[in-house]
Amino acid sequence: QVQLVESGGGLVQAGGSLRLSCAASGRTFSTYAMGWFRQAPGKEREFVAAITRSGGGTVYTDSVKGRFTISRDNAKNTVYLQMNSLKPKDTASYYCAARVGYYVSRTPNEYDYWGQGTQVTVSS
Repeated sequence: QVQLVESGGGLVQAGGSLRLSCAASGRTFSTYAMGWFRQAPGKEREFVAAITRSGGGTVYTDSVKGRFTISRDNAKNTVYLQMNSLKPKDTASYYCAARVGYYVSRTPNEYDYWGQGTQVTVSS
């Protein structure tokens, strides 16, 4: 089992940047594919980005390609989401999630563990 704790959210103006971090407990972090999801009020949780266990493979939803970068440091048990050129429509609670196995997924139900979320608010 793994516990996930996100940090790094906050209030930023449009065009600004934030870096989210997700720290994982336990010694098996490198066995999990990791994902970032977001959920705005009144909307369903949506996929943002995911990364394979080794960090060698990444996938993004189209709306963040070229602006967001997912990365991980297995030595630090941490996954990151660098968010640049933020837009008001990026406003949401952001969650990291862990999935047992190598393959990443865009489907929330295919992830086994979730953090509590961190709020990102982008003002216009």
